[in-house]
Amino acid sequence: MLIDGRWTEDWQPVQSKDGEGRFIRQSSSFRHWITPDGAPGPTGNGGFKAEAGRYHLYVAYICPWASRVLMTLKLKGLDKLISVSVVNPRLSEQGWQFGGYPGATEDSLHGARYLHQLYTRADSQYTGRATVPVLWDKHSDTLVNNESADIIRMLGRAFDHLTGNTLDLYPRALADEIDTLSSQLYTELNNGVYQAGFASSQQAYEEAYHKVFAMLDQLETRLEDSRPYLFGDRLTESDLRLFVTLVRFDAAYFGLFKCNRNTLSAMPRLRDYMLRILALEGVADTINLDHIKAGYYSVKALNPNGIVPLGPQSL
Repeated sequence: MLIDGRWTEDWQPVQSKDGEGRFIRQSSSFRHWITPDGAPGPTGNGGFKAEAGRYHLYVAYICPWASRVLMTLKLKGLDKLISVSVVNPRLSEQGWQFGGYPGATEDSLHGARYLHQLYTRADSQYTGRATVPVLWDKHSDTLVNNESADIIRMLGRAFDHLTGNTLDLYPRALADEIDTLSSQLYTELNNGVYQAGFASSQQAYEEAYHKVFAMLDQLETRLEDSRPYLFGDRLTESDLRLFVTLVRFDAAYFGLFKCNRNTLSAMPRLRDYMLRILALEGVADTINLDHIKAGYYSVKALNPNGIVPLGPQSL
């Protein structure tokens, strides 16, 4: 990680843990917002106006948080307005790196070798981990935001006057319900699988494992009425949050993270729901199963020999 702008140690998957061995995720540090007129958003400073060609996204196909940003980009028709770089799925000793793997790109903006070099470009004294996604402003040459929850929210509305895309992933009439469910999804499932995989005690692992499957069981029941999405006929950001974990479940979380009560195929409503979202225009372009497996199984703390399983080969 970086301390006062200097790389100090080899990359490690566990960011922090509590006294019971529970995995704790680092909070995001850059929280500015793009708005239609450049006015300040809910957090951070103003000056980031929605403009075609001004912004750049750094993502990893392996990462669910980055994946939901890519999904928003595609669903909102923003891929022609915002350029994208994809990092190498295999974590190096200095974290995310550019190039060197099929489907990974170089840093076309700055020629950086590692993602952490962008963090210190934005803040020479930055302390913390260099995570994806990163939303970068080409005009002011700085990092706008590295919190995926913020980015999907701003991409969902800030550029509508430029694209004419009216898809609303956060309708005001459902806002409170979306916030409640999304918070539960994050705690119990999105982050829950990581808490199981990176637990450093049996107690912490079992606690996370049971949370994960209690949430999956609840969601399987929620879909009993044949609704296409979590809130009925309307696709929302809660669906994006759930989908990115489901699409990685059998390939990574079932085996590597020991969330192995059952695969997703044993939960037919959730599996059909995942495939339904995958079939939406542009979504399949955001999923790279090879990157997902190569990335997760490159984590030496969990897979010291680096052997990548041959299956599954498709979703």
